[in-house]
Amino acid sequence: MRALILAPFSEQYLARLRRQLDVRYESWLDTRMLQDPEALGARLAREDVGILVVEADFVFEEVFESAPCLRLVGVCRNALNQVDIGSATEHGVAVTHAPGRNTNAVAEMTIGLMLALARRIPQAAALVAGGNWREPELGYRSLRGREIAASTVGVVGFGQIGREVARKCLALGATVLVHDPYVPDRQVRQLGATPVALDELVTAADFVSLHVPEADETRRLISAEAIGRMKASSFLVNTSGGNVVDLEALPEALHAGRLAGAALDVFPGHPLPAASPLCTAPNIILTPHIGGATAETVERQSLMMTEEIERLVAGRPLQYVVNPAYEQARAR
Repeated sequence: MRALILAPFSEQYLARLRRQLDVRYESWLDTRMLQDPEALGARLAREDVGILVVEADFVFEEVFESAPCLRLVGVCRNALNQVDIGSATEHGVAVTHAPGRNTNAVAEMTIGLMLALARRIPQAAALVAGGNWREPELGYRSLRGREIAASTVGVVGFGQIGREVARKCLALGATVLVHDPYVPDRQVRQLGATPVALDELVTAADFVSLHVPEADETRRLISAEAIGRMKASSFLVNTSGGNVVDLEALPEALHAGRLAGAALDVFPGHPLPAASPLCTAPNIILTPHIGGATAETVERQSLMMTEEIERLVAGRPLQYVVNPAYEQARAR
């Protein structure tokens, strides 16, 4: 069986798969291109590809219609919005993914952004690099920060990443408030956090950290009104979805001093336009969507996909399949 891997993949797991399959590896980070779905379907058919692994490429209906030999689509992400699951099921193609592959990476990034904001690390680094540290005590006078310990951290969204952020903040000595209407309160309390309404969270928290999926119901969840409820001494961190925050109200609040700072790793579009008002807002940290960009994330997704492919080849049930009904269509 032939496999085409378009996602970043570990060399050791490529070697492991190549002992069993004909593997063609073309990471989109190396080619710097995403496949046209129609052209991709034609290629899969032409090259008799049975296994396709993607991270950023789109696998739409035309792919499944054009590639009768395709048996598995592996998505190296938790989200599945780039794959037509219904069409895959109809054509008897299994779709699997990699839930949790970047959980720790994004959680650590979140903590890093919180620390960078609270301890004013970017400003301190710029001060020294710019040759402006001329007085020994200058940092103590102008760059005094605050600690996460004894602070109140508000976690919005209690999925895998939100839970890991809560765990790490609790370990640092913070009080953690959680808002997630889809998670039972007992699960929040079992971790040592306190479930609260969103209004209470944004009003009480010293740090508000966002971990909700990108969806219509979460669009501008942190609205101008919610930002207005936050303490002037508080910080906002978003490593979830670019549309979750009102990005017109945020720079206004920062300019007016109604918010101590913000850190964003996600935006409505990538890359962020240089003319964006966010780029000139004070006390803001902007990073280019690198929450999950670690070597360990690639290792985890490679292992998860390799094991799923091996299960398929051996005829064993897939662990992370999202459309188990594909088997019925394949049996027809």
